Amino acid sequence: MARDLSVVVFGATGITGRGVAAHLAQRAAANGFAWAAAGRDPQRISAVLGELGVTAPETIAADVEDPASLEAMVARTAVVLNMVGPYTLYGEPVIEACIAGGAHYMDLTGEMPFVRRMIERAGERAERAGVKIVNTSGFEAMPPDLLVLLAAETARERWSEELAVADLDVDLPVPGGRIKPSDIISGGTLQSLAETLSGDEADVSADSAALILEEEKAQRVRAVSPISIAPRFNAQGDVVTPMTPSPFINPAVIHRTACLVAAEEGRVFAPFRYREGVTIPGGTASMPLRYMAGAALGGTQAALRGLYRARPAIRRQAAALMRRSLPSAGFGPSGQRMEDWSWRMAVNAKTVGGHFVRSDLEGDGQPGYLATAKMLGEAGLLLSEPGATPDRSGFLTPAAALGTGALDRFRHAGIRIQVSS
Repeated sequence: MARDLSVVVFGATGITGRGVAAHLAQRAAANGFAWAAAGRDPQRISAVLGELGVTAPETIAADVEDPASLEAMVARTAVVLNMVGPYTLYGEPVIEACIAGGAHYMDLTGEMPFVRRMIERAGERAERAGVKIVNTSGFEAMPPDLLVLLAAETARERWSEELAVADLDVDLPVPGGRIKPSDIISGGTLQSLAETLSGDEADVSADSAALILEEEKAQRVRAVSPISIAPRFNAQGDVVTPMTPSPFINPAVIHRTACLVAAEEGRVFAPFRYREGVTIPGGTASMPLRYMAGAALGGTQAALRGLYRARPAIRRQAAALMRRSLPSAGFGPSGQRMEDWSWRMAVNAKTVGGHFVRSDLEGDGQPGYLATAKMLGEAGLLLSEPGATPDRSGFLTPAAALGTGALDRFRHAGIRIQVSS
């Protein structure tokens, strides 16, 4: 099928969608590929992007409630970047259109029950169609997923050994030292949380093996690598607190990557212990206070895990309260608060034979919004280019879809990834 567009940004008026469009506009000016912005109201898209000084070459009318519009959008493009959430409510029609129309798909959902449900319903069809369906491709879980896969591949290349342990430490220094609620979590994320809580399979959200369908493999993951939300100390003596904004997304994605790659390469899937968190550096004198702060954050996440596992009536009441009281889509940082971030991630891994490997990431821009938008835009371009990513199809994780062969491309997004030891 002839396609005249490389990438379509569906939902280009939200915070992340605007950032994706801005990145694609900048890259297209230098590289000449064709892209478009899509949504219910093309005039509004043009107006919103125009406020940022961004002009989409074309705006396309498409609506999740109009299958014909989705079909027409998909037929023209190699890749759809779907920014329309909550995905529990609005994601399935777009995924189905991409499978039927033969376009790759990527989103930034953290709604794990939705992702698992779609794998179960459409995984085999997506694989037969030869398309990549890639969920969870924002700050959760693209950067950690790529870093862990890079460490695992390095260990196999150097010593022919599998990982036994992978610890991810994230350093998120706040610009100016002042943190605002909108710096940490978006309105769209909060509304997605409400939809996840109200669903019948909410307990899947706190399962480290949520995305592994083979029960025997899933049980091994749960035994070796349950999700940890307790504070801990890393090798440098920093307190490591639960991942922000959620500790329940990356583990399931990372273990699915390992499972998919092992199956493809004909290796026995050997789960490793994975832990992650945000570091709070400081001296000895402040250690008790830093640890108490980590314990408080862990308590908050423990309460959320309890909600995921609560009776349906309790979860629905909590979800209804969240919908009424929490910010809606559009809540988030703006202006200079988006630009003045410099953040880091590091995976410190140990192999089954006792060897150590470390992979590092340095990022520019607010990680959950600006950096995520640029990463998504660059990932979409990679998916659109024949031969730029591994020859895999079906429901894939970000790392399984993109591989590690083109990590230098993310420098265009302000992301630098490398093996450092």
